[in-house]
Amino acid sequence: MSLFVTRRLPERVMARARAMGAEIHDSDEVLPDAERARLLGAYDAILCTLGDTFPADMFEGSVKTRVIANFGVGYNHIDADAAKAAGVIVTNTPGVLTDATADLAMTLMLMTLRRAAEGERLVRAGDWTGWTPTQMLGQGITGKTLGIVGFGRIGQAMARKAHHGFGMEIVYYNRSEKQVDFPARRLPTVEDVAQEADVVAIHAPGGADTRHLFGAAAIAAMKPTGVLINTARGDVVDETALIAALEEHRIAGAGLDVYEHEPTVPDRLRALDNAVLLPHLGSATLEVREAMGMMALDNIEAVLAGRPAPNPV
Repeated sequence: MSLFVTRRLPERVMARARAMGAEIHDSDEVLPDAERARLLGAYDAILCTLGDTFPADMFEGSVKTRVIANFGVGYNHIDADAAKAAGVIVTNTPGVLTDATADLAMTLMLMTLRRAAEGERLVRAGDWTGWTPTQMLGQGITGKTLGIVGFGRIGQAMARKAHHGFGMEIVYYNRSEKQVDFPARRLPTVEDVAQEADVVAIHAPGGADTRHLFGAAAIAAMKPTGVLINTARGDVVDETALIAALEEHRIAGAGLDVYEHEPTVPDRLRALDNAVLLPHLGSATLEVREAMGMMALDNIEAVLAGRPAPNPV
């Protein structure tokens, strides 16, 4: 068995990978396209992460790889159809990062509504002159309406926390009806969700089918006091339309952990006080990242042993 790990991972995961005989690119830098293409012809298994793209043309040559184990839930950086056609199984790591990502979405919602990032910058800059009755007034959260776009594991986890923790009403857009243990109404379009919700949270997967799912029309439908949260994939939101709405104060704010052309964050977006911007921290706890790595290695071990992958995409 030959295994290549494309990025530095938590030490416990790397120790297990080394024990499996893995070669590890012990770096935070993304390998060049040509090197990633070479891996497919040289290794039985590849453990890759977000940013390690494997487009269709990489599978056109001689492919030795039997499994690409993605370190993460979203796998739109891998052409899964092309991989399947080349006989490569693609796996991901669902479940283990559900609560961590939902927690971060809650963090962004609170930070944006209460203007916490602006306040933190004010204090650090030494510009705070003391408490005043009208300083940096934000919005409350209790009893407001949360709209979820993409009502899978993470969307449901955020909705549950918001409903039980803050008494929020839940509406959602999803391709199918979901049965949950709290009140939630499915609406027919993303525009309907945008129009009714005080906060809209994006939890839809990335990829061609969902690119700009929350586009200019949905952004235009939001309330002037509305807030958009995205911890899913940047390209689900039309970033240019969002920036324009924030600049023109047609919506109140946005809390973003992902970006359309990540890691590039537009200057116009970084200049906005009404945008809270984080560096893709959705699953960034040690416990979760270790669990993701172990699950990816479990997938690799199963496939190379001739067993079904526990988590095929």
